Amino acid sequence: MAVHAETLDHHHGPPPAHQSSRVDSRVLGMFLFIASEVMLFGAFFTAYFFIRIVNGAAEWPPHPYEFPKFVAFVNTCILVSSSFTVHWALHSIRHNRRSGLQAGMVLTFLLGLTFLITQIVEYARIGFAPHTGAFASVFFCLTGLHGAHVFVGLTILLFMTIRSFRGHFSAEAHHGVEIGGIYWHFVDVMWIVVYVTVYIL
Repeated sequence: MAVHAETLDHHHGPPPAHQSSRVDSRVLGMFLFIASEVMLFGAFFTAYFFIRIVNGAAEWPPHPYEFPKFVAFVNTCILVSSSFTVHWALHSIRHNRRSGLQAGMVLTFLLGLTFLITQIVEYARIGFAPHTGAFASVFFCLTGLHGAHVFVGLTILLFMTIRSFRGHFSAEAHHGVEIGGIYWHFVDVMWIVVYVTVYIL
């Protein structure tokens, strides 16, 4: 009876989860989440192309409206740059360079914040509103959906930055930086797709 009780105490709680994949379960979870987000964006892109097809060969956006292509290009450069800085942060902590991690995180957050503020200013000065027409509705839906993801990403980056200054990451334990970086790369790639589709095509 005593042996049985000792065995129960030793095995208290559920057994460790079986992990057959070589990918860390937390990283895999982020990839699966991103896959669901890609499908969400896919639905909005479908609506966008449907409106473009229905609009036919007419000018897009319809006269006299224009999309701020130059501002969007500058914003694209800003966001792409933030991918390099977050990669620098991850690379630094993998080699136990805490100063590089902190600098990379601060720069990434500031670049992302600049992107979001620029987009808000663009909305204020663009000259049309979501109710102006179908083109305006789909423009604000696509860019606004991405802007919402940028906001979520900035929240994640903020906590990552705070933790980096509190010494929470190391070369052996940096999954928080890696997972947050994966999400931020997704935000960047998704913006490139939005930029090319909405502003260029």
